[in-house]
Amino acid sequence: MTAKPPLAGITVLDFGQIYQGPYATMLMAKAGANVIKIEPLVGEPLRRRAPDGQSLPIAMLNANKRAITLNLKSEKGRALLIRMAKQADVLLENFAPGVMDRLGVGWDVLHAANPKLIYATGTGYGITGSDRDNQAMDLTIQAVSGIMSVTGMPDGPPMKAGPTRVDFMGGIHLYAGIMTALFERTATGTGRLVEVAMQETVYCSMASSMESYYRTGNVPKRTGNHQAALTSAPYNVYEANDGHVAINVVTEEHWQNLLGAMGREDLRGDARYETMQDRAAHMAEIDAIVTAWTRTLGKMEIFAAASRARIPAAPVRNVAEIMSDPHMHGRGMLEHIDHPQLGRVVLPNSPLRLHGAAKVAPTPSPKVGADNLSIYGDWLGLSAGEISEMRAEGVI
Repeated sequence: MTAKPPLAGITVLDFGQIYQGPYATMLMAKAGANVIKIEPLVGEPLRRRAPDGQSLPIAMLNANKRAITLNLKSEKGRALLIRMAKQADVLLENFAPGVMDRLGVGWDVLHAANPKLIYATGTGYGITGSDRDNQAMDLTIQAVSGIMSVTGMPDGPPMKAGPTRVDFMGGIHLYAGIMTALFERTATGTGRLVEVAMQETVYCSMASSMESYYRTGNVPKRTGNHQAALTSAPYNVYEANDGHVAINVVTEEHWQNLLGAMGREDLRGDARYETMQDRAAHMAEIDAIVTAWTRTLGKMEIFAAASRARIPAAPVRNVAEIMSDPHMHGRGMLEHIDHPQLGRVVLPNSPLRLHGAAKVAPTPSPKVGADNLSIYGDWLGLSAGEISEMRAEGVI
């Protein structure tokens, strides 16, 4: 018998904006939580980037949620939030530190109203400390965290990672913090303030560079697509005749298998390349040997040969290729959705696989305030007249 979704019965008040907060609550919605996305009357900033209020990121991160509008700068708006918080399990926000407190609906107020409420806040640098009020975006955290210092080519400037890395790392940790607090609440019956700082979530991703600094005392330089400490070879992105392929030899068995795949039996037992340390000392030669092979083949041919030989490798794929990935479509991670504003789009499911639990059917992301009537009327119990009056007053 299939169990119900694991977060069925959990109600989440979602003040998440852009990527960090909405990703955490999307994971909760996909696990069965009743997620109510709460936005200012003009919509959250990510909606305002799109001319019609809809975009693929909005659709990705706000599927399976309901949406309401609420003006927290009004007294009635704050009173509505307190009423909702009394019936909710989780509230998430990723505003700048202190915003909710200044509005009069921060942790202290809402915890007093509902001691069982878990209040989660995501910020750039944290809600305490000397840097707490610094402006934080994905790019700036990539800079201050050291990520950019080791990203890019050796003779080039610092570079950011191509994707939005820090925001989503923050969202993952917010989800983990909320789940930890929910688990604790089953024993204590009491909610908790959960805090995640983006800068702190990416610190451990610098582990390889930190190891190099610890061992040598030298600040690591940018190494392009080579391994950060320059202690592994082959470890690079190599040119194919139709693109590129990444190859990472980790063990001596991998090296021997690669020699077989390349048809370079003549190099077996060559003292220059016998161990990883030897190969790292001759990195340019190793890269030339591998490139001489990869340039003769297509990236998928190289990938197939590497897979047969059990060598860690993968083609460098573009956005069109990853969105049509047959493996992820086959597993249900990617699925086609008919979106009322965007048309037929590919959207991700949750990467969290909870075997035996019921799968939550996908629903499209809602428009701004699409569920005002059902949330304020059916759930909160306001009359049609009260709702109409608050709409006229700019409260919702």
